[in-house]
Amino acid sequence: MIDLILKGIVTGFILSIMIGPVFFILMETSIRKGIRSAIAFDLGVLLSDMIYILIAYVFYSEVASITGGGKNNELAKIIGGILFIIYGIVTFFKKLKHAPLDEEGNVIQNQKDYILLLLKGFILNIANPFVIIYWFSVMTLASQQSQSSLTTGDSSPIMFFIAIILITFFSIDILKIIGAKKLRPLVTDNLLKGLNQLTGIVFLCFGLFLIIKVFLIKQ
Repeated sequence: MIDLILKGIVTGFILSIMIGPVFFILMETSIRKGIRSAIAFDLGVLLSDMIYILIAYVFYSEVASITGGGKNNELAKIIGGILFIIYGIVTFFKKLKHAPLDEEGNVIQNQKDYILLLLKGFILNIANPFVIIYWFSVMTLASQQSQSSLTTGDSSPIMFFIAIILITFFSIDILKIIGAKKLRPLVTDNLLKGLNQLTGIVFLCFGLFLIIKVFLIKQ
């Protein structure tokens, strides 16, 4: 059991330090809007991850066929790519707005703002077709590490291993959020504008990559 916990923590740590498109939004949200807003965004990402994990677990054979390609996978990449490109362009040209701050330096938000941030994190993460492949690989690893199989009746070791990964993943995200917030006093309007533009470029390039990859595979 101890060995399984340690392996789950190590796997969660490795996954958490991988920099993807959502990472930049998480850092930007923490710097501009505060820790609570970034956590709301990250909870949306976590919720979409949990849905993909459920899909990977319940439809093991179907997910395996998705990872091998096919029309459904191509369509998902094109749609995801378009969404990322649109978001990238909007983010690149987005103008800075100086919202009112509370005593802790966080942007004053209402409940609706937090819900929108949660939905934003959910949609951006679930629009990335690589996430399903990513969690399918983790599910396969979980089956191997727990010395169990997804086809057996006892799924407890696999779910326990996945839970450790998610807890580690989310905990390190919290540390990232807090760390980014600590940098707020050093952040200027020009730096924030540059961060917006960098985020926009990352999403734009990632969206183009998804679409171009579809057509390159066809050739």
